[in-house]
Amino acid sequence: MRRGWVIAVAVMAVVPGCADGGGSSSAPSPATTPRLTVTSPAYADAATIPSRYTCDGENVSPPLAVTGVPPRTASMALLLQDPDAPRGTFTHWLVWDIGPRTTHLTAGERPQGAVEGRNGFGKTGYGGPCPPRGDSPHHYVLTVYATDRRPDLAPDAAPADLLRALSGHTLATGTLTGRYGR
Repeated sequence: MRRGWVIAVAVMAVVPGCADGGGSSSAPSPATTPRLTVTSPAYADAATIPSRYTCDGENVSPPLAVTGVPPRTASMALLLQDPDAPRGTFTHWLVWDIGPRTTHLTAGERPQGAVEGRNGFGKTGYGGPCPPRGDSPHHYVLTVYATDRRPDLAPDAAPADLLRALSGHTLATGTLTGRYGR
């Protein structure tokens, strides 16, 4: 059985396997925070992520929709992680300063005005699922956070930095989990 996950999104270049390059930290507790609804027309929650959004395809971020954003939201953030990576949780996408009125992203779209952090591949932006060949399918958890302020972070911030900045400022969260194996 696989461990639980926190919403996260990411897809990147072909890599033999995900290593611990993205770090992990505890997020604001989704159980005590109001819920956002995060969906994708590309795949349902807990379903297989189409190869287009992985290292085996075009390696572009999937289209997304978010509903239930609280009125007091000043900014949103997005984190895509693989908790099944061999060396620990691997970050595929880290984005903050997403406008509070952003409700849809098309495939491959970078949220306008947002800042993308460094992913576990050591690059800025999205890096798609790319689990080691032969592994059981990995879970890719995309988490969206609605916050009451814009986080003040350096452009190369790590997931732990983002989660620290969101601590005490998260109004709502939502997740979308996909699976992918090679």
